[in-house]
Amino acid sequence: MTMKLWQRPTIVFMAAGALICGAALAQDKPAPAKPAAPAKPAAKPAAKPKPEPTESAVLLGQFGDWGAYTASPGGKKVCFALAKPASAVTDPAGRKRDPSYAFVSTRPAEKVKNEVSVIVGYPQKPGVDASATIGSASYVMYTQNDGAWVKNAAEEAQMVDAMRKGSDLVIKSISTHGTKTTDTYSLKGIGEALDKVAQECK
Repeated sequence: MTMKLWQRPTIVFMAAGALICGAALAQDKPAPAKPAAPAKPAAKPAAKPKPEPTESAVLLGQFGDWGAYTASPGGKKVCFALAKPASAVTDPAGRKRDPSYAFVSTRPAEKVKNEVSVIVGYPQKPGVDASATIGSASYVMYTQNDGAWVKNAAEEAQMVDAMRKGSDLVIKSISTHGTKTTDTYSLKGIGEALDKVAQECK
């Protein structure tokens, strides 16, 4: 396993920081039993919408279901392709979570090209891997907090090639509270988005 186990990718770290906001653990809990005589709840201030991971990034182009972006966190240029799931399913159904995203990131300053990662929307069960499936090809993804990365770095280029040729990317994972999650991403436009990323971050 590579150093990626201890160093979260820059752009995913930005996104996760924006999305978690300290509430993810509380969101993934079964509803409490209804009390016999509930007291009138105190008025709560309206929750502020959580920022998108692209809020501080510049859109280079939208290609099908994938956008190509660039940003400069800490003065270091990064480029990434990003998509939201076409469908998102939890088991048990109806579990609340933050939005989920798939990224393919390039960070020239770190000599990183086409690193695949996902944000699931709530913390993942420690020590339990997630899985990524594209057609008949499957890849193991290690998890950390609310994110997942390709476990075998040697398979990453092969996975990106499969994503370029495939139609859907299916991510399956398990949360800290045992919720099973299946996110399906359309791969329409990812080839063009990655080409734009490569052009911008050489």
